[in-house]
Amino acid sequence: MQNKYDYLVVGAGLYGAVFAHEAKKAGKSVLVIDKRDNIAGNVYTEKIEGIHVHKYGAHIFHTNNKKVWEYVNQFAEFNRFTNSPVANYHGELYSLPFNMYTFNKMWGVVTPEEAAAKIEEQKKEAGITNPENLEEQAISLVGKDIFEKLIKGYTEKQWGRSCRELPAFIIKRLPVRLTYDNNYFNALYQGIPIGGYTKMVDNMLKGIEVRLGEDYLQQKDEYDSIADRVIYTGAIDAYFNFAIGHLEYRSV
Repeated sequence: MQNKYDYLVVGAGLYGAVFAHEAKKAGKSVLVIDKRDNIAGNVYTEKIEGIHVHKYGAHIFHTNNKKVWEYVNQFAEFNRFTNSPVANYHGELYSLPFNMYTFNKMWGVVTPEEAAAKIEEQKKEAGITNPENLEEQAISLVGKDIFEKLIKGYTEKQWGRSCRELPAFIIKRLPVRLTYDNNYFNALYQGIPIGGYTKMVDNMLKGIEVRLGEDYLQQKDEYDSIADRVIYTGAIDAYFNFAIGHLEYRSV
C-alpha cells in the first residue's frame, strides 16, 4: 500500500458509497474497501434467472424528503413498488400495518370509531399499567387479539425468544391507522431501483478506487497509515475488539 488518500472509507454500503461520491465530487482522493467480495453492503442484489434478488432481505427505499429522492434518482431509476404486506395467521389474511382492513377482518368493525372502541376495550380488559416486557407493552397498546395473531409469532421468530423475555422498550410504538390504507411506509416517495441496488451503488462509486475482500480490522495500522481520515461503517462492537461483548442486534 503506497498511495496517500484524503479518506479511507471502510464499507461499500449506502453510507460509504454516498460519502465517497460526495468526497470525490469535492476534489478529495478516496479509497473504499470492504471485507465482502461485493459492493452495496446489506442492500446487495444479484441477478438470478432474470430476477434481482435482495441477498440480505427485501429493501424498499422510502422517504418524504424531496431532496433525498432527487439525490438517489441521479444513480438509478426507481419503480412504483408500494409495500402492502399481508400477514397469514393460520389461513386468515390480515393487512399490515394495522389499519381498517385489519380491524374489519379481525372484529367485523367498519368505522374508525368502532375500531378505536374495540382496541380500547381490550386494553382495559388487560389492565396493564406498567408493562414489564414486550408482550405486556404490545397488549397495552393494541389489545390481546392483535398481539396474539399479528405480533407474537413474528416477533418470537425474529428474536428467537419469548415475547415475555424481551424488554418493553422494543415496541414502544406500533403503527395503528384508522383508515383504509395498506401503504406500509406512508411515504410520498418509495420504490426499488430498476436494475437492483448493486447497480445503483456501482453508479455512486464511478471513478473511485474500490478494493474488495479487504478486512480493515485485520490490517488496521497499515490502512490507517495511508489516509488522513478513516470513515468506518462496520460493526461497532468489532471495531472496539468486543471490549464490552457482542451486540445482540444491529440497528440503523
